[in-house]
Amino acid sequence: MDLRSAQWYAGTDRNAYIHRAWMRRGLPDSAFTGRPHIAIANTASDLTPCNAHLDEVARSVANGVHEAGGVPLNLPVVSLGETQVRPTAMLWRNLAAMAIEEMLRANPIDGVVLLGGCDKTIPALLMAAASVDLPAVVVPGGPMLTGHFRGTPLGCGTDVWRLSEEVRAGTLSQEAFLRSESAMIRSKGHCNTMGTASTMACMAEALGTTVPGIAGTPAPDSRLLALAQETGRLAVELVAEDRRPSTILTSGSFRNAIVTLAAIGGSTNAVVHLLAIAGRLGIDLTLDDFDRTGSGVPLLVDLQPAGRHLMDDMYRAGGLLAVLNEVRDLLDPEALTVTGRPLVEQLTDAEIWDESVIRRRADPLLPDAGIAVLRGNLAPDGAVIKPAAASPELLRHRGRAVVFDSVEDLHARLDSPDLDVDETSVLILRGCGPKGYPGMPEVGNLPLPAKLLAKGIRDMVRVSDARMSGTAYGTVVLHAAPEAAIGGPLSLVRTGDIVVLDVPARRLDVELSTVELGQRQPADVRAAAPARGWERLYIDHVLQADKGADLDFLVGSSGDRVSRESH
Repeated sequence: MDLRSAQWYAGTDRNAYIHRAWMRRGLPDSAFTGRPHIAIANTASDLTPCNAHLDEVARSVANGVHEAGGVPLNLPVVSLGETQVRPTAMLWRNLAAMAIEEMLRANPIDGVVLLGGCDKTIPALLMAAASVDLPAVVVPGGPMLTGHFRGTPLGCGTDVWRLSEEVRAGTLSQEAFLRSESAMIRSKGHCNTMGTASTMACMAEALGTTVPGIAGTPAPDSRLLALAQETGRLAVELVAEDRRPSTILTSGSFRNAIVTLAAIGGSTNAVVHLLAIAGRLGIDLTLDDFDRTGSGVPLLVDLQPAGRHLMDDMYRAGGLLAVLNEVRDLLDPEALTVTGRPLVEQLTDAEIWDESVIRRRADPLLPDAGIAVLRGNLAPDGAVIKPAAASPELLRHRGRAVVFDSVEDLHARLDSPDLDVDETSVLILRGCGPKGYPGMPEVGNLPLPAKLLAKGIRDMVRVSDARMSGTAYGTVVLHAAPEAAIGGPLSLVRTGDIVVLDVPARRLDVELSTVELGQRQPADVRAAAPARGWERLYIDHVLQADKGADLDFLVGSSGDRVSRESH
């Protein structure tokens, strides 16, 4: 087996001497003569609280690498804490992917284990791995255990939105709301709802990039460490078999991910992440594929925000493989996993143990749960909505627009008693796309006006060029493209215009003629204009949401080759 790391370590010249000598520090001679070097790309960080336990997971991975005869190497990489970084973690997903890619390519490694959990970390790791194309396998960090408040289970994220609206409505005291804070996050791990973190762990498994059965294993569960050790052993096998992302990730893999996204009621954020990952591989995945493939797939997992339960319930009920076994006929039978075997072959023994959590195909939570892709004169390049999290009666709706030009404008006017709004209105937020904010933040699930909350209203149609948290819910249209900040049609809408949402017909329109729209001047909603640094680079090169919001020069791959020596 010709190892890539031998390009650094083999030989008797000065450069080989330097590479070996500085890495010895306890490593024996055998470490440099035929043993694969496996990087553990570790997004652990105290400022990414959902990933803070990944150092422990990394130790189990390292044990598995050792066991299989490899040399494990901890490689801390850029980490993004969804709840912590401002203005939005999405601003740095591409930076993390670019930095990870460059470090994987630049270092003397033969394969990599990718440790992620919080929302942007698994997408960034997979984008990087796809572009450098070294043998790679993912270990998701796992969801936290369920916390309880007043005897009721709390869904992190989902119940933050719900409880905070009840405070604004006057039905929950501020004191009670704050008491729930200490109960929300019970243990290590990422969100326990089917938010973006849980969704992307499931996407990683559906794509075939994990040991089958690992997605959704709770972070405190000892079985996660056992599977992490198994993954370390598998990483050495991947190198020996030269099993790379480009040999595993195919169009069929992405079809499997889209079917999975619908069946689990996953986050709309998976759309931009899967588009970006596919773009790194040269796979022609489009927004319409999500509707074409996901349409008609039943929602089988009764999990917040689309249902009632939480991730540790899904795990004990049979986990992701049990879900996929119910829709096995919809999966690509040839799409492989990192094991070298097709995904469908991993499903034979998967059983449902609690049908109140994971439904049978014949008794779905919803018969049609895929992400719906909308088009029309408000979103000519597409927008998305998650019907499973919406109010059924609002999926066809006609209402008067109430327009906000920015998040700041929204916060300044939303609760004004003078705001001309009622429950039939359509709230529109613009200026929050990739270039407008910048970074396309999770603000699309606009809070409702206080005077409507006081009347008992808990959902309205909302439209924006932003994203929303995977833990959020409501009749929320997102990712409208092109965004307002580059002259997209959202910039032409005025308060009082009539907006028509028709999800069954896949339409989003304003009742204005092409001539009328063409005669309007765009609102003063402009792209951000940073003077320097990453934000400047981002604004100059970021693609729109329908293209995955990657940077234009990062689409595609460069492989693992490094042509020049360092000394």
